[in-house]
Amino acid sequence: MPETALFTIAIITGLGALGWSAGRFVAGASGLARSLGVSPLIIGLTIVAFGTSAPEMLVSAMAAWRGNSGIAIGNAVGSSIANIALVLGVTALIVPLRVRSQTLNREFPLMLLVILATLALIWNGTLSRPDAVLLLTGMVILVFWIIHLARSASPDDPLEAEFSAELPAVVPAKQTGWLLFSGLALLLGSSHLMVWGAVGLAQVFGVSDLVVGLSIVAIGTSLPELAATIVAARKGEHDIAVGNVVGSNMFNMMAVLGIAGLIDPGEFDSMVLTRDFPLMIGLTVALYLMARGLRGSGHGSIQRWEGIILVAVFVTYQIWIFLDAVPASIA
Repeated sequence: MPETALFTIAIITGLGALGWSAGRFVAGASGLARSLGVSPLIIGLTIVAFGTSAPEMLVSAMAAWRGNSGIAIGNAVGSSIANIALVLGVTALIVPLRVRSQTLNREFPLMLLVILATLALIWNGTLSRPDAVLLLTGMVILVFWIIHLARSASPDDPLEAEFSAELPAVVPAKQTGWLLFSGLALLLGSSHLMVWGAVGLAQVFGVSDLVVGLSIVAIGTSLPELAATIVAARKGEHDIAVGNVVGSNMFNMMAVLGIAGLIDPGEFDSMVLTRDFPLMIGLTVALYLMARGLRGSGHGSIQRWEGIILVAVFVTYQIWIFLDAVPASIA
């Protein structure tokens, strides 16, 4: 079998297993939390958000462990871009999204703050271990702040009702343990398979690890979120659909980059700072304006025409990455 086909099969198989195993892991963790009496809103804003970023975390950790830090960093930044432009853009094309939760409206500025703080931390072009420690420490603080937001949320916040209806009921301890163990084991195995295929494909076509991380890997690890977001939107759970993206993006910045920097610190391609971060910041601001309501009503929406713009931005961005990579591949 040609190498290209083998690496492609590895990526597709790894992606499929990543999505399935992440779902098992989230179900197990959520079931355990519910059995301990944790509120659905706290579970949704922390455990579910963490679980939807689990593919990115494991893939970036595996890539950093193999010395492919470009894939690790590209995955974190590229997935955050894909979550807004691709995931929410495609979902809005299918079902226009309404944002009503005041908790989410308080999370949007927090997401922007996290991105700007991360940018300031790595502005020197290096992701060092002290940077990684600060990011992971910030993640812990972030989790406690999100829990505070959840506890202070209004009882009639629609996000509370949506999570209550969506999360599984109390799961027996034996089943919870099996879901957690099998989900984590499969996440580890599938992330290794996907990174192996992505690295191999990059070598075949002569493109950088960063380009692969921003494109193939980022899109791949965002596909489970795309599926979950579309399902939530079709059920009318619009705040969950948007909330999953917000939570995932914050975890991408602090947890995914933090893990990558802890394992394999060092310099990275300056294009991350001059091309990718500015786009991510612009998309975050645009999402905030749409979610808050362009007229300041506090209850915004993402209409189909806005979804078209988001998807168009993502496609243009991917073409931009490809065109930047062409000279390197020819050389």
